[in-house]
Amino acid sequence: MSTGNEALEVWIDQDLCTGDGICAQYAPEVFELDIDGLAYVKSGDDELLQTEGATTPVPLPLLTDVVDSAKECPGDCIHVRRISDRVEVYGPDAE
Repeated sequence: MSTGNEALEVWIDQDLCTGDGICAQYAPEVFELDIDGLAYVKSGDDELLQTEGATTPVPLPLLTDVVDSAKECPGDCIHVRRISDRVEVYGPDAE
């Protein structure tokens, strides 16, 4: 599926996170495991976003790493969606 140059954002469903840390290995600039053992997204200035459903923009150079994270995640908890219409393009709810 091509997303063209559309802006994307990513969020993690912590209820499904298994804490494997695969996402943080693929894209440490975007994902980080917290002390609770679960993965969270980070803001552009490297701040951990722990609010439920918090999203962060996907930097274009990291798109492949973020998509690979969503595909490889054992918990199927990484959601990548278009910012414009909030349609999921990668992750468990993508069509």
